[in-house]
Amino acid sequence: MQKIIYGESNFRKIKINNDYLYIDKTKFIETLEGLNESYVIFLRPRRFGKSLFLSTLQYYYDENSKDEFEVIFNDTYIAKNPTVLKSSYRILFFEFSGINTDMGMDAIYEGFRDNVNSAIYRYFMNYGYEGYTTKLQNIKTPSGLIKYFFDVAKDDQIYLLIDEYDHFANAILAHSMEEFLAIVSKGGFVRSFYEVLKGATQSGTLHKMFITGVTPITLDSLSSGFNIVKHITYKQEFNAMAGFTQEEVECSLQASIFTRCTEVDKQMLLDKVRIWYNGYLFNSDAKSRVYNATLLNYFITEYHFDTCRMPTKMLDVNVASDYKAIMKLFNIGDGERNYKILEALIETNSITGTIKERYDLNRDFGEDDFITLIYSMGFITIKNEIVAGLYEFEIPNYVIKMLYFNYFAIELERRNQFKMTHSIAKVLTQLLLGDIAPFQNQLNEVIQSLSNRDHQGFDEKYFHVIALALLSFGEFYFIDSQPERNRKYPDIVLIGRDERVPNNYLFELKWLKGKDSYESIKRDGLKQVEEYLSLDKIQSIPKLRAYLLIGSKDGVEFVRV
Repeated sequence: MQKIIYGESNFRKIKINNDYLYIDKTKFIETLEGLNESYVIFLRPRRFGKSLFLSTLQYYYDENSKDEFEVIFNDTYIAKNPTVLKSSYRILFFEFSGINTDMGMDAIYEGFRDNVNSAIYRYFMNYGYEGYTTKLQNIKTPSGLIKYFFDVAKDDQIYLLIDEYDHFANAILAHSMEEFLAIVSKGGFVRSFYEVLKGATQSGTLHKMFITGVTPITLDSLSSGFNIVKHITYKQEFNAMAGFTQEEVECSLQASIFTRCTEVDKQMLLDKVRIWYNGYLFNSDAKSRVYNATLLNYFITEYHFDTCRMPTKMLDVNVASDYKAIMKLFNIGDGERNYKILEALIETNSITGTIKERYDLNRDFGEDDFITLIYSMGFITIKNEIVAGLYEFEIPNYVIKMLYFNYFAIELERRNQFKMTHSIAKVLTQLLLGDIAPFQNQLNEVIQSLSNRDHQGFDEKYFHVIALALLSFGEFYFIDSQPERNRKYPDIVLIGRDERVPNNYLFELKWLKGKDSYESIKRDGLKQVEEYLSLDKIQSIPKLRAYLLIGSKDGVEFVRV
């Protein structure tokens, strides 16, 4: 079996020995050139395969790779259909994702400067400017470095590649709006750097540029100084330039899991992979939704080929850490409003809004600004277009849904100043083994600890969201949750991820308010659970335990059905 591309983004290394399973994306090089645009930006969520595509562009256009072209690009679309610009540029490559954002603004500035210095040094060494490298150490500013570079290489055909242009800036923004505006406003080191790039495009020194990132916030903040790039992010023809289509996923699984585990139920596995990783749509007219490529490759690398079982952990801890770091951006603007939007998403998996083309962070950061932000980060995606420019959004897949639940639980702790997530994994392990009491105690503790403010607006939906948030820490269960408005299915069903899980659960939730009749609520709830237990879909779940949960401000009662 060929190696799976996971954690590797160097196109030459992947292709030179042909020992990696490579999904061919080179047709998009032809599509890009067909745009007749010199300077473009392409945004996608983290871990989508942007860096690998940028590396593909590097080796395709680099004049130094000309002699290796046939070896590197063997069996690809572009090898059979080369464009006129093949191997015709010198490549200046900036990669900003490695800048440490945890050590303060001075360290970030030095990291940015050092990154710019290193990229220019590599260029000078690659293209015969070795004698010009010494002076680099004497230039103290990023803008000074890039000015010097263009003075030296002014006669070159330069293709500039920038990977994760907004990585460090987003980290600053999550920490401090004031510090973010300082670096991107006039005179800030980021703004000054991009102003030099803009000048190089106007003078003709910089011929082509391709930029990747996650959100448009940083670029839009630079708009008056750097308004030359063409956004191709949401164009239909580039919907699947990063990420995998269904056809590409099936190809990957056929070449790996299905080849070695010939008895596995292919359709069942495809359905599970689709639920976990698929769902992204970046243009409402696109023909297919796309999978997170890195997560799909992680799934294959972690698949238990000896027993033909799915991985225990469906989300790599490194990827989870990336997403949780970027979730800090959820606090931009009106944090309370953002929190309510996330709460509604967890409960109904639906919000409505527009995709903003531009931000102005000196003004109020409105609801549609926040919706656009979480859309560009991959935390929601287009479900459908209601009318021109107005969309219904949904959570794209189960991985993102679990991250939402975890985040909500952590926010619940922070807002109400109590701890629960440090012990919830152990509590859910006991639930797995059939002991319901620890989970009941934990849920009771949370309900009783909530602030008076929360109780004033507390209802069954909020009760539901809290239960989901706690249960999301159980990695051995798949949580099947229907929106409150749909009464044809139980509120929460916990289904084991494989047949070894000894207990599955059905929970129906009711919230008791002051004027409600306890006996009436209990009677109606028990009747509903009995009706659910008669459904074919529910009866097919083995080892199922059913409970009615009656909550109030005093706690939660668990009634076994």
